[in-house]
Amino acid sequence: MSDIQAQFSVLKQTADPVVVEAIAQLIANGHDRDLNRINALDFANRTGLDQEKVISGFLHASRLGLFDMSWNVLCPGCGGVLGAHATLKSLKHEDYNCALCAAGYEASVDEMVEVAFTVSPRVRRIGAHDPDTLPIWEYVRQMFWSSGVDLNEESFSRLIDEVTLEALELPAGEKAILSLNLPSQFIIVFEPVTHSAHFLDVQGEPTSERQQLSIMFNRLEAPTGTTVMRPGPLRLTLENQSDNRVLPSVWIAADALHEMIGKRKPILTAKRMLSNQTFRDVFKADNLNVDQRLKITSLTFLFTDLKGSTALYERVGDLTAFDLVRAHFRALLEIIAAEKGAVVKTIGDAVMATFVKPEHAITAGLRMRAAMDELNKQRGANDLVLKIGIHEGPCLAVMLNERQDYFGQTVNIASRVQSLSTAQEIHITGPVLDAPAVAEILQQREIKPIQKQAALRGIADKMVVYEIP
Repeated sequence: MSDIQAQFSVLKQTADPVVVEAIAQLIANGHDRDLNRINALDFANRTGLDQEKVISGFLHASRLGLFDMSWNVLCPGCGGVLGAHATLKSLKHEDYNCALCAAGYEASVDEMVEVAFTVSPRVRRIGAHDPDTLPIWEYVRQMFWSSGVDLNEESFSRLIDEVTLEALELPAGEKAILSLNLPSQFIIVFEPVTHSAHFLDVQGEPTSERQQLSIMFNRLEAPTGTTVMRPGPLRLTLENQSDNRVLPSVWIAADALHEMIGKRKPILTAKRMLSNQTFRDVFKADNLNVDQRLKITSLTFLFTDLKGSTALYERVGDLTAFDLVRAHFRALLEIIAAEKGAVVKTIGDAVMATFVKPEHAITAGLRMRAAMDELNKQRGANDLVLKIGIHEGPCLAVMLNERQDYFGQTVNIASRVQSLSTAQEIHITGPVLDAPAVAEILQQREIKPIQKQAALRGIADKMVVYEIP
């Protein structure tokens, strides 16, 4: 048995066998481009497989060395990859700039950072392992644009036929001269290797006189410039001063380009990955540096705590209480994972968990309450009384005590909201209730939240909270 076959045998023991078989077929039969920066959500949709099982499968496969995982900072405007990193730790603190969009962005792990998977060169060698050998359009497709831009054959043909006036490969240290006839359009001279762009604002009366323009490519992050020109002939000189080939192209920034890059498909975001239980379990050391502070604009926190656990130990004895608490933890952890959440930490009898969407958290909370009722019913007692609080808002992803954690007022409020519960009720905040999917869940179950004013410890003003009776 080869090493790769052995790795797949191990993978079948840790991941869903159907997912493993689909991954094996992809490696064996997929085109080169299909194995570079694989979009796990798109793969799940195309194969009809469960997204969570697919994500788990690719994570376990990456841990075994079958795939390399990358954290790619994306431009929210054009979907271009502004920075590709092997680990989340490599993300920069400073802004990322997109030359094509002439804009700068602070990396947020909500939608700006995708997690993608590329087959390991030990498993199968593909063109993207040697990007300097990729043809120009494959480089643009595979290396510049993210896995979230829906580049089908039809749209890519439009890029080449309708958008592009000229494109070439320019080796290191060489110069090229292009003769173009400029239309009365906005033109972009874009180079994806050095990620540089120069805009030509073509306007006014056409001219028959040949215009001149020189553009140099190097590794310096020069600001994007704009030159006003007239419709008519242009002598464009391109000089490569970098140590690698460059791939400049001249594009018409019109509807065809905007329509092409506007077609998007869902991506596996860093936020979702950080709230994935398999990732937290398998890649414990591959999260953040101790000095990193990654902004998340929206994350849902669920806190639980067992009411009167000290009295429980006193009442039923240490051994029985320990078994009860362990059964309670087992039920909660299974529900959190099943509802696309992840456990951040347990503190005593309390649990802190995160969910990408509020509706997943409220469903988990309702299931947790039902699970405690079932455990109590099995014992013929009401010893397990679970207090639950849910809040949604912005936060920072940080490293605390050698563990990926979260910091901010949203976390504090979620913890305080949980402490309001006295029995099996769940307390949620306005941002959670305002989520349309949450309102739909409560309406389907004929649950009417009870609004109340609450003073939360450490929070200056009283807050409006909602009790789920």
